[in-house]
Amino acid sequence: MAGSVVVFGSTSVFYRYNRDLLLKTPRSSIQKEFAQDIQRAFTVEPRILERLGDHPRIVKYYGTDGRNLILREATHGNLEDFIIANPSIEMPLRLKFARQAIESVAYVHSKGVIHQDLRPAQFLVDETKSGSLDLLLSDFGGSLCDDLGLDGGHLPDSGFFDPNLGSKFPQMQDLFSLGSVCFMILTGAWPFRSPGPFDSIEEKEEYEERTDYLFRQEIYPDVTALAGGKTVLGCWKKQYKTAQEALDAFDENI
Repeated sequence: MAGSVVVFGSTSVFYRYNRDLLLKTPRSSIQKEFAQDIQRAFTVEPRILERLGDHPRIVKYYGTDGRNLILREATHGNLEDFIIANPSIEMPLRLKFARQAIESVAYVHSKGVIHQDLRPAQFLVDETKSGSLDLLLSDFGGSLCDDLGLDGGHLPDSGFFDPNLGSKFPQMQDLFSLGSVCFMILTGAWPFRSPGPFDSIEEKEEYEERTDYLFRQEIYPDVTALAGGKTVLGCWKKQYKTAQEALDAFDENI
């Protein structure tokens, strides 16, 4: 039996299932197209999570309860909120998080899965029994897996999306997104903006238009002096064919 609401997502609502577990349930919608998107996401995600299995960089999945997904709750919520709430995170932890983000995508790709919607809010921050803070990749409702014939049909948000790639090269799009995820981890801000949430819908729309234009022109934030910046730029500039190559480069550069 589900308990109180813990958080609302764009396509789902999370309820307390028990002390450590959450129940991810589909949101209701009167809009036919959006309702179909939600239904597709809840068809795709459990099969993707079953394929990925148990891995230290992937959200813990405990099966379904009807249409709902049973997931272990991360102790510190999502990565974006964590970074905004903790602006003074020291660089060693930022570098650890960046490496773990790349590691998670490398693992997912090795299993034939493309996430298709990578952004900081899709990563969770979890404290293990040893007191270590670690990242878990989550939210696979929009993911692609050709082997399973599944396509959640998502595209990343502006700032994590390469307009020159579009939807035709999903694995490369994941790598581009990963560059922007690592940029926020290392700097505390999305590409081309200051830290913190948007103040209005209009501000977000202006950001999306401006950032899509800059990335389309292959103009990127300056990461010359940023620890890990060489790997971030490599993801943006398509210097890696795989996330494993990006992970190897990160390890070499740090």
